[in-house]
Amino acid sequence: MDKIIILDFGSQYTQLIARRVRELHTYCEILPYNKFPEGDPTVKGVILSGSPFSVNQAEAFKPDLSAFRKRIPLLGVCYGAQYLAHISGGRVGSSDSREYGRARLATFDGSDPLFQGVRGHSQVWMSHGDTIVELPQNFRIIASTADVPVAAYRIEGEPTWAVQFHPEVFHSEDGPTILRNFVHGICGCQADWTPASFIESTVKELRQQLGTDQVVLGLSGGVDSTVAAMLLNKAIGQQLHCIFVDNGLLRLNEFSSVLKHYQLLGLNVTGVDASQHFYEALKGESDPEKKRKIIGKGFIEVFEAEAKKLSDVKWLAQGTIYPDRIESLSITGMVIKSHHNVGGLPERMHMQVVEPLKLLFKDEVRQVGREMGIPESFITRHPFPGPGLGVRILGDITPEKVRILQEADDIFINGLRKHKLYDQVWQAGVILLPIRSVGVMGDERTYENAVALRAVTSTDGMTADWADLPNDFLRAISNEIINKVRGINRVVYDISSKPPATIEWE
Repeated sequence: MDKIIILDFGSQYTQLIARRVRELHTYCEILPYNKFPEGDPTVKGVILSGSPFSVNQAEAFKPDLSAFRKRIPLLGVCYGAQYLAHISGGRVGSSDSREYGRARLATFDGSDPLFQGVRGHSQVWMSHGDTIVELPQNFRIIASTADVPVAAYRIEGEPTWAVQFHPEVFHSEDGPTILRNFVHGICGCQADWTPASFIESTVKELRQQLGTDQVVLGLSGGVDSTVAAMLLNKAIGQQLHCIFVDNGLLRLNEFSSVLKHYQLLGLNVTGVDASQHFYEALKGESDPEKKRKIIGKGFIEVFEAEAKKLSDVKWLAQGTIYPDRIESLSITGMVIKSHHNVGGLPERMHMQVVEPLKLLFKDEVRQVGREMGIPESFITRHPFPGPGLGVRILGDITPEKVRILQEADDIFINGLRKHKLYDQVWQAGVILLPIRSVGVMGDERTYENAVALRAVTSTDGMTADWADLPNDFLRAISNEIINKVRGINRVVYDISSKPPATIEWE
């Protein structure tokens, strides 16, 4: 299978590049900037990502590209474009007019293979402080914006192109065309990466990898663990033992309803109500990162105890997807957030790990699920944080706070479904705020909790806009929550986008 390698220099957009390439039905992998897989004949092209660094900084990543440069097609993006110019004798310096956000191509060479089919004055997304001040002699400019003379170039005599903007970002109007030109036109990759091909190859690999061994998997109720379970079930059947833990932080009635659905899907699943275990462990803790770790530790303890009841289990399966693995530890070494799938459970239980979805993005997981016939009720579920409502209760966690949030969240989510808005939203939920406000109910003064409604639209979760829900809907939901949920007297709506805010509050 043809492959594109993306060398990661630490950009926040690296995953988006991979996602866009996958949308072209072409397989790609993200690797550290200095880990090119030499000797792999399936690699048809290389993309250099952006970076938070300047090429002029001492700590910037500066790998040797000689293993592949001039031999196979190469595309530099943002930092990648600046780095290629820098190491070839060009000059990169701080820009007098920094470009962040939307810009338009003032000129471009429509005859160049990279820009065929691109429209005049096409919008692109810029995110850089440096600019290419001077190009080496054999570099030819193929695109400019009003403020950036070298918006794109190619190197004469070698199959190398570079763009200063980010074609992978949604706001780059002809970004998909540019990437298609590079991946299919210049690199000659075949469009053979499909859900059906992934299922066939993955099931075959799982059978070879696992043989007759027993496997245990923790189900969360979300699409990732569900699809992972179905793939494993297709490969090894009853050798797979699923455990669904209620940590007391799930949505209202979710434990019983999801457990029933899993049984209908034919999975070998055991449900464990451990809510009191988690409430005790979380008592009095307000720090978001510590709450995540307590919840992760609690899951390990409960899961381990349940797994020990099984005999001769050698493998731990996880629904880890590609963004989980990258987000848990960035290339710069900065922890973005602890992820519930990458704790110390395998080492503690002396098991090997199997991750059927480790190469997939969320939208690809959904496509694979549909291909396998999993009901839409699972496929279209919004992403839900691994620690559950534990990171939607700001401050310490108590059973009463969980009760309040579950009831308010249930009204919001069911309201979205009832008004045909659920599928228009990427992710939605209610956040219980660590404040109380004065209110009036009837003739009495109240001093009760405030909650925030959060709903965002997104194509990938890497960037997101707040969902512009109808005013009548928000008014109705606010009234219903305040009237029906004891303990809430104020509802606000979060109109922050990502960035600078995140989708979750913790």
